[in-house]
Amino acid sequence: MNPLLDPAAQLVIGHRGAAAYAPENTLASFRLALAQGADALEFDLRRSRDGVAMVFHDPTLERTTDGAGPLAALTASELQRLDAGRHFTDLAGATPYRGTGIRIPTFQEVVRAFPGVPLLIEIKEVEVRKLAAAILREEGAAPRAVVAGDDWRALTAFREPPFHLGASRRDITRLYFGLGAPDDRCVNYAVPEFHYGLPIPSRRFVRRAHARGATVHVWTVDDARSALRWWRNGANGLVTNRPDAIHSARTLLQR
Repeated sequence: MNPLLDPAAQLVIGHRGAAAYAPENTLASFRLALAQGADALEFDLRRSRDGVAMVFHDPTLERTTDGAGPLAALTASELQRLDAGRHFTDLAGATPYRGTGIRIPTFQEVVRAFPGVPLLIEIKEVEVRKLAAAILREEGAAPRAVVAGDDWRALTAFREPPFHLGASRRDITRLYFGLGAPDDRCVNYAVPEFHYGLPIPSRRFVRRAHARGATVHVWTVDDARSALRWWRNGANGLVTNRPDAIHSARTLLQR
């Protein structure tokens, strides 16, 4: 079974890798997350100008690279010449990754670099969905992935096998309020800790998801106290910038 779909699991899921300690959504960050005890990796996908699925969160480049403007305006080759470690600042205020060759990876690079690792993938825009589906098929990685995204239209390529469909914002809203039926094909709900002050992964929400045969993952959880709270509510995984801290919290819980 894909661990992301295991109803008995208590997973540590690296949020864009180990984003508290290394530049988010980079190979270095993913490697560090796994070294710190992460069971799975979470990351985001967008489309380059020449039709390559890139692992990147924002629609624009300024926050995390030395580039500027929309990611979609550059080719994959142009994007991979940017410094993706440019703005990362560690807990001591230093910039240890600046100028060290950290790049924006393609989706295919990530799939190949971490064989067998479960992948929680967020489709950030409709334009990348078919590219992502094709790579998951070609690389035989669909069984170990769950594909989700805010916009249900970005998930239309993942509604049938071999894909595992995660919830859209619409599905989460319907399940939370009990108004309307979520897509029956959803096998996972990845939800924030809070939304406008409301605790989303409440015991009731988790019970409703489990009754539908779906798992629940909570983001972004970086402290032990919160981790213990959500796991005791029945969450099946926590998406974290600090896999080491949450791994330690799980060890305490399981003693």
